[in-house]
Amino acid sequence: MKKLVLAEKPSVGRELASVLGCINRGKYLEGPSYVVTWALGHLVTLCPPDSYGEKYRRWSLGNLPMLPEVLDTMVIEKTKDQFELVKSLLDRDDIESVVIATDAGREGELVARWILKQAECTKKTERLWISSQTESAIRQGFENLKDGKDYDNLYYAAESRSYADWYIGFNVSRAMSCHFDSRLSAGRVQTPTLALITEREDEIESFAGKFYWTIRADFGRFKASYYTEENTVKIQDEEKANSLYTSLKGKTGKVVSVKKVSKTEKPPLAYDLTELQRDANMILGFSAKQTLDTLQRLYEVHKIVTYPRTDSRYITDDIVPTFSERLAALKNTDFAPLCPAVTDIRADLTRLVNNAMVSDHHALLPTEQPVDVSKLSFEEKQLWELVISRFLETLSDDYEYSTTTVEIDVEGCLFSARMTMPDKQGWRDITRRMGRRFSTSVEDDSEFGLYGLKEGSEVTVNDVELKRFATMPPQRYTEADLLYAMEHAGRLVDDSELRKRLENGLGTPATRADIIEKLIQNNCMERKDGFLVPTAKGRELVRLVPPQLKSAELTGQWEKRLYEISGGKESEKPFIEDIKKNAADLVKEVVANRDTYDPTRMGDPKHVCPFCAWPMAKVLDAEGRVHYVCQRFSCGYEEMIIKKQIKDKVLLAKSVVKESHYRRAERKTEKTERSFGSDSGNGGGTFADFIRASEERKKGRKH
Repeated sequence: MKKLVLAEKPSVGRELASVLGCINRGKYLEGPSYVVTWALGHLVTLCPPDSYGEKYRRWSLGNLPMLPEVLDTMVIEKTKDQFELVKSLLDRDDIESVVIATDAGREGELVARWILKQAECTKKTERLWISSQTESAIRQGFENLKDGKDYDNLYYAAESRSYADWYIGFNVSRAMSCHFDSRLSAGRVQTPTLALITEREDEIESFAGKFYWTIRADFGRFKASYYTEENTVKIQDEEKANSLYTSLKGKTGKVVSVKKVSKTEKPPLAYDLTELQRDANMILGFSAKQTLDTLQRLYEVHKIVTYPRTDSRYITDDIVPTFSERLAALKNTDFAPLCPAVTDIRADLTRLVNNAMVSDHHALLPTEQPVDVSKLSFEEKQLWELVISRFLETLSDDYEYSTTTVEIDVEGCLFSARMTMPDKQGWRDITRRMGRRFSTSVEDDSEFGLYGLKEGSEVTVNDVELKRFATMPPQRYTEADLLYAMEHAGRLVDDSELRKRLENGLGTPATRADIIEKLIQNNCMERKDGFLVPTAKGRELVRLVPPQLKSAELTGQWEKRLYEISGGKESEKPFIEDIKKNAADLVKEVVANRDTYDPTRMGDPKHVCPFCAWPMAKVLDAEGRVHYVCQRFSCGYEEMIIKKQIKDKVLLAKSVVKESHYRRAERKTEKTERSFGSDSGNGGGTFADFIRASEERKKGRKH
C-alpha cells in the first residue's frame, strides 16, 4: 500500500518526489511507497450566486440578500483536468492514506481539504509541516508526519473565513453596484485598505500650510541651531525671527552645558514577509507582489530561503544550532568574508529567539542549501542579498555610539549642537561592508567642531543664517507605507481586545500584495511617481460604503473569532450565522443611503460616455494600452472589452467580437460567476448578452 502526497504546486511536488524516490509517470510521480501529485493553487472554489437559483443570474436589489443555508464547492473549470487526475489517484485501491503537503498555513490547509471534500475522499490524512524545501527538511518532515485531524480546527477557520468573504463580498458589492448604478466592489480587507489611501488624500487636500522660521548661528568651529522656549527650532513669529537675526551677529555666548551619553542600538529582528516587502519597496523599488513572487522563487526553485509567507520575525530555540550550517552555505558568495565574524554567535539572541512569538512559521532565514549566485536573476540576487544582510545583522553585536550635546547661551537665547561618534559598528558593519547606506542614521547633522569644548567656554557668533520654511502636508502612501499601515491597522481600533487580534493587521502577509493589486485593477487607486493615489471612483466608493465596512474593526472582530475557531474554542456555525445577519444588515444600510455616486466631485472628467454622459474610467489592457469604460452600471458602454483570461489568452478587442468569442468567453466566466455582473456592470445577463447589447446600442438603438 502507498501514500498519496498532495502538494500545492508542481515545483514543490517534484522536489518532494525527488527526495521520496519517485519517478515520472507522466502527470504524476510514483515510487515504492509514495505517489506524488499536486494542485495548481486552488482546484476547488465556492459556487457563484447563480448556482443557488436562476434569479441570482440577474443583479437586482430585489434578490438581496443572498444567504444560502449551505455554501457548496465546485471544481474550477480552468483546472478541471488536474482535479480529475488527483481524484483518480485518490480513488486507487492501493492508496491507503493521504499526506497533505500543501503550504503550511491556513490557506494551504483549505486548498487540500476542499480537494478531498470535492473528491469525496474518506481515507486517513497526515500533515507535512515544513518551513524550507531543502532535502534534509523534507526528510525530517516525512519522518515526523502529523495526524491530519490535528489541523481540523485550522481548516474550519479557513473555511469560515472563505464563507464570510462570500456572504459579505457578494451581497455588499451587488447592493452597492445596483443601488448607486456603478461598478463598485467592496470587501472586509480591500475596503478598509482603500479607506487608508482616501483618508490620506482628504488630509492632503484639507491641509492648510503655514510658514515658520529657523535660525542657525555660525560659531566658527561649529554651527548650532536656536531653540525656542517650547524646545523647538521652529519660530512661528516672523517679527521675532527677524529681530533675532539682526541682533545676534557678533554677540558673545557661553557654553552652559556639555553632555556626553553612551548609547547602544540592538540589531534588528529578522524579516517577516511584510517587513521584507517594505524594505524591498524602499531600497529596491519592488512592488509588494514583485517581492513575494521573487521570494517564492528563491524558496521553491533555488531552495535558499525558508518559507516566505511568514508573519513572524522571531525563531524558536531549536533553530539556533543550525546557524553554522546556514552560514557555511554562503562560503562561495560575497558574504563569505562576513561570516567568520558571526560564526561563534557572540550576539545576544534573546530578542530573536522567542518560541511564544512563532505560530505556524519562524522568521525568514537562509537555508542550509549551498548558494550558487550565478543561477540567480538580477531581481532574485537583489532580494536574496537583503535577506542575507538582515540575517547576518541579527547575529551581530550591538551598534555602540556616543552622543555629545552642547548648549550655548547667547544673551538669553539658547543654541544647541550635537556630535555623534560610533564606538563599535557592530551589526551596522554588515551593510557598511556590503556597500549599502542606511535609510536613517544617527550620525546625521554631526558637528565635529565640538571637540574640546567645556562648560564656561566663550564663543562668538560670526554669522547668522535665517531660513523660512512652510509646513508640509502629509505625504501620500508609498507601497512600503501602506504595507506598514495594513500591518499595524490595530492602532486605528479603540477596543483593546480587537486591537490585540489585529496585531497582524489587515489581511495576512501572503494576501496584502494581492489586495493592493486588486484595488489597482479595479480602478480604485493607481501608482503615480512611486506613490499610491486614489481615483475618483475609489474615493466615492469609500464615501458611500457602510462605515462598518471601511473600518479595520470588522476585520478585528472576524480575526478574533477565527482565532478562537482555529484554537477549538468556538465552532464555525454560530460565526457563519452572525456573518449572514451582518451581510443582511449591510445590504439594508446600503439601500437606505439616499446619497448618489458622483465621481465628478473630484474634478471634471476628461472622457465622457457618448451614451449616458457619465465619466469613463481609464483602464489598461493586457498590453498596457489605455481604454475608457463607462462607470455607469446600467449603461455598460466600453471603448473596449477588458481582457478576459481565456485559454489561448486571446484579447477580446474593441467593438466587434465574433459569435465564437461570445461562447468561449461565456464558458470561461462560469469558473467564477456565470453572470458577468461585477466585472462589466451590465446589471445582469451573461457576458455575451452584454456584448450584443453594446453592439446594438452602437448601431443606433436608443439607450
